[in-house]
Amino acid sequence: MTLVEPAVGVAALQRRTLGLLVGTQIVGGLGVASGVSVGALLAASLAGPWAAGLTGSCSVIGAALIAIPATRLMRSGGRRPGLVFAYVAGTLGALLVGLAVYLASVPLLFLGSLLFGGASAANLQARYSAVDLAAPDRRARHLSIVVWVSTVGAVAGPNLAPLTDRLLGRWGVPEYGGPYLFSAVAFGLTGFVIFLALRPDPLLTARALAGGPVPAGRGVWREAARTVRDSAGARTGVAAVAVGHVVMVGVMSMTPVHIGGYIHDHGDLLRLVGLVISIHITGMYALSPLAGWLADRFGRRPVILGGVGLLVLACALSGAAGDRTWLLSIGMFLLGLGWSATMVAGSTLLSESVPVERRAGVQGLSDVVMGVAGASAGALSGLVVDLFGYPVLTILAGVAVVPLLARVLR
Repeated sequence: MTLVEPAVGVAALQRRTLGLLVGTQIVGGLGVASGVSVGALLAASLAGPWAAGLTGSCSVIGAALIAIPATRLMRSGGRRPGLVFAYVAGTLGALLVGLAVYLASVPLLFLGSLLFGGASAANLQARYSAVDLAAPDRRARHLSIVVWVSTVGAVAGPNLAPLTDRLLGRWGVPEYGGPYLFSAVAFGLTGFVIFLALRPDPLLTARALAGGPVPAGRGVWREAARTVRDSAGARTGVAAVAVGHVVMVGVMSMTPVHIGGYIHDHGDLLRLVGLVISIHITGMYALSPLAGWLADRFGRRPVILGGVGLLVLACALSGAAGDRTWLLSIGMFLLGLGWSATMVAGSTLLSESVPVERRAGVQGLSDVVMGVAGASAGALSGLVVDLFGYPVLTILAGVAVVPLLARVLR
């Protein structure tokens, strides 16, 4: 039995929690982006091009796997132990990747990448911590703020990678090892701050205020699945998050390959890919507070529908772009914007559609489904492009939103 922490001034605690989440998301996001930005290059240098995409897949799968025990901890002990556990796993993974660089060990690289995904799982789960004590008319906005600050890490992290690689290289750290050692420090610091400062725990406080029971640690996934099955809002929320992620990952992961089909100079290719992906990331995160405001103002389902429309439009523009990079860039921006709308509104709808004592389990289940769906989309997208081409991929991605559309309109 976990002791429920006493209730405190809810508004003051929510402001404090939100400020803490903003700070830790920036540092944790820097660590994730720093490692991810060099992961494919590191794998290719150790094992060849065939391994370049596997580090990212390992991280995505690792995020889904580590979310399982993290959710169990949150369900019985609150947000703090689950987030700390996930960041500790990410720290260990980053250190193992650094050791893999030193030993030139490919198996150790993949194991480290798997555990590295724990930090991504923590960053994703942190958005739900912003909802626990938020007022009903501010839930989406508070969640969107935590999503929005990820922009800092997504943009600055890759730019820090060459700096840390160069600085730590002077101390004998092998090439590509520096960014991962920086990630380990960032994850360790983030987990330590959460361990010290996320008190009172927002989820435990919300349970105390609701007067609900403290759930046991067993049977979390069966209970979560039953809860989602019995709640129309929860089913729609899970579907919005998963489908938006499938479309985004499937199209985004093959866009650099598409650009490589008509840009053959290596320098120009890297420059254009970096530009297009940066525009895409801006769409994903920079306008998420707008999605949160709209979801609070007009409702969760209208924003999900708007996200569906943006995803379809993005697929149409990207598929028709051909060698027109400017049109592809617009499509990728809209792809990120559609993802943001479905993620923010879907996550908020999911959280408020279930009892507070079951919230952590349902949220963890949603992130596992999202991770598995995204990893599957990334793997299948390469096969589709290889057999049929990029335009067919965008058509299939557009069609993938039809079940979500039917779900929301029901």
